[in-house]
Amino acid sequence: MMITALPVRAGLDARVGLLAATLSWLVAGVPAEAAQVLFNPPPFAGTTALETPGRQIVGNEVFVPDFDFAADVFAFNAAAFGIESLTHQNSMAASLPSSGVNVIVLQDTDSDANPATPFLAGTAAALIAAQIDTPTPGFFIYHNSNLAMSRLVYSTDLSETTSDLKILARLTNPTGAEAIALLPTISAANFQLVPEPASMALVATAAATLVLRRRGAGSRRA
Repeated sequence: MMITALPVRAGLDARVGLLAATLSWLVAGVPAEAAQVLFNPPPFAGTTALETPGRQIVGNEVFVPDFDFAADVFAFNAAAFGIESLTHQNSMAASLPSSGVNVIVLQDTDSDANPATPFLAGTAAALIAAQIDTPTPGFFIYHNSNLAMSRLVYSTDLSETTSDLKILARLTNPTGAEAIALLPTISAANFQLVPEPASMALVATAAATLVLRRRGAGSRRA
């Protein structure tokens, strides 16, 4: 199953995007029962966030129920996000390296040892920025204390406390302590880049070739 979280536009482009994402999964060998949450257009499209001084935090995220971290995937259009590869780390902020990661699962749920202080997207981003010193656009997952839910966020620069943030997804189940307990289980396999539109024909050709080879091998074995 694929959920297109932020469709660019209806019609041919949407159908081609669906085909490309599906074929990319075939090539990668993703199980058919896995769900893919696809983020397709530029994250701040339709907003003035990038032109507005200071940190802007844009919500309007997609709500994702029952995301299965054992199988499901968040997929990002490589061209839309301007990211060529993904490097994952799941840890407390204090264990983050100064560079070299752009997908972070933040296990921290408190920034000041005061449970009454809300732990929000900006709070999580500040903890990350305190560790990373190389300009890096990227993604992070954190647990929002006000919502008692985990959220997926895109940052224009993980190393800056003033970078703009786009909330991409809210994981609505489980919540509270159960959601926090799942944070350490989120792995690099839960994140994927999908091809930009110019690469779709190549992906389709590669997938078709793979299918034909598998069919040929099956015939020979029979």
